[in-house]
Amino acid sequence: MPLSQSVAHRYLYLSHFLSTWNSRAFEFGAVLFISSAFPGSLLPTSVYALARALSAILFAPFVGKYIDTHDRLHVVRLSILSQRLAVAVSCVIIYLLLVEQTWSATVRWSCLAAISLLACAEKLSSVMNLVSVERDWVVVVSNGNDDILSGLNAQMRRIDLVCKLVGPLAIALVAGYSTTIALFATLGINITSPFIEYYTIAKVYFGIPDLQRSRALADEQPEESGPSEQDALLPPQDELSSPAPQTYWKNIQAYVRSPVFLPSLATSFLYFTVLNFSGQMVTYLLTLPPISGTLFSYNSATIGLLRTLSVVFEVGATFLCPILISRVGPIRAGLWAINEQLLSLVIGTSLFLYYLKNGSSSIAALPLVFAVIPSRMGLWSFDLSVQLQIQQIVPRSQMGSFSAMETALQNTFELLSYASTIVWSRPDQFQYPVVMSCCAVACAAILYARYVRQRRGHLLHLGPCMDIKMDEICNSDEQSEDRSRSPSLSGHYP
Repeated sequence: MPLSQSVAHRYLYLSHFLSTWNSRAFEFGAVLFISSAFPGSLLPTSVYALARALSAILFAPFVGKYIDTHDRLHVVRLSILSQRLAVAVSCVIIYLLLVEQTWSATVRWSCLAAISLLACAEKLSSVMNLVSVERDWVVVVSNGNDDILSGLNAQMRRIDLVCKLVGPLAIALVAGYSTTIALFATLGINITSPFIEYYTIAKVYFGIPDLQRSRALADEQPEESGPSEQDALLPPQDELSSPAPQTYWKNIQAYVRSPVFLPSLATSFLYFTVLNFSGQMVTYLLTLPPISGTLFSYNSATIGLLRTLSVVFEVGATFLCPILISRVGPIRAGLWAINEQLLSLVIGTSLFLYYLKNGSSSIAALPLVFAVIPSRMGLWSFDLSVQLQIQQIVPRSQMGSFSAMETALQNTFELLSYASTIVWSRPDQFQYPVVMSCCAVACAAILYARYVRQRRGHLLHLGPCMDIKMDEICNSDEQSEDRSRSPSLSGHYP
């Protein structure tokens, strides 16, 4: 029975919330559980995290291909079942490690190897679910309405950010009282939630008839219509979608040839960062002494408050960005967002380096912290702008392969950011990863500026009258073409 849009949205949000909550909570909780099972060593948690990240780099493109070639409901239900099963078995093994302290080192490390393999399955299942729902399902549910699609993207990102903050906090609070209780709570949620997820995602699938259509059929153009702008931008179909790429190299070639490769690559560069209130930056702040002559200190409570403020700005981006996109279009909105992030971090990094050289490290960290917080709004506004462009341009039959390849690239840059703090591991060397992170944002801004120049013919928009005058003087074909583009991609004059 068909569903109204509002009801379909609610079911989709509930399913996405449960999936994201379980993923975020276990991602953080697993580190706590493994640390308790292997006390006194960072090696087990490092092996676990490395295996999880490498699985996304190596196998995410093949997961994307699976998404493109199988029924939508089957793909999402498989991702739910495999993810919950991997978490449940991991919880059981970790519990045995906690209670069986007399096991030999060989047995314990064999258990860690099993947990790491399950982590790979859990990560790939998470990628399958996110790519399917956030890049494919929402496009179909929006029914071709760009304003609805932008709102759906913002709400899905809002759910992800809230789960990213509250999920780990909830696990940490319970684990602070009892690791065993936190472990069983995680196990219980992952056993019971699939029933709700199965039901809600099925309601959306059977309530939106277009979800039951083949992706290839959805990409076909009517014979009487001429080629659209989107078709003109895409590589030949025999190179990109027919037949499906069978090797990793072909996935890379298809990804690079995509018209939205540059903004996707720019987004991936942003994962090379230590300026995000994650483990690296938090660890550095905790090593800093209190600021002399004041009551301010970088303790857990202060950092928690700053991290919460950062999340407020991130969630704020999910409200601001759809408004900005509706006024100026996703291309210009992305340009404004990445420049805001770059400007914030350049100012913060410059002041950090200045005070680090001429003052104390505790004082130097203040401008850096208060530059990172507003930069998060630019980051997620840029992410939403690029996501909308990808959804508008990449055909549905290729969305899984493209998005999974993008995920692999993002995980690669994230691993490189961890490598930077491994090479420069001392607190007095943190300035080097900071500068590298700022340079990564600058590279992202340059890549996106090049993309904007290719698409619009210019970076700075001086108004319709100036455009006409420049056309008369320079006879610029690019600007004439830019004014004839679809408003959904180029935006309209505010």
